[in-house]
Amino acid sequence: MSEQTTTPPTVRRVDERHRYEILVDGARAGLTAYRDRGEQRVFFHTEIDDAYAGQGLAGVLVQEALTDVRAAGRRIVPVCPYVAKFLTRHEEFGDITDRVTPEILQWLDGELGR
Repeated sequence: MSEQTTTPPTVRRVDERHRYEILVDGARAGLTAYRDRGEQRVFFHTEIDDAYAGQGLAGVLVQEALTDVRAAGRRIVPVCPYVAKFLTRHEEFGDITDRVTPEILQWLDGELGR
């Protein structure tokens, strides 16, 4: 019987790419993308590569990213549907969460060139 040994996934912030990445055994398994608007970190997209689907990695990734936002003294704006859904189950981030407004969406479109 052979045992698979894997290290726990790790999350890193990659500022130059405006995202957090989750790594499994050193390979990028997914990301959550953001743009900063003043004190707000606006999350707009989260994805996990198909090869890593169903392992709960998106939850780990977003939990770590939001914990980092709190530590940095920023606020969360959940444009990304996954981040928004995560926040409905994790009320501990409610005190640093701002609602999505048309103004923020317009600003984000400009930032992303859409």
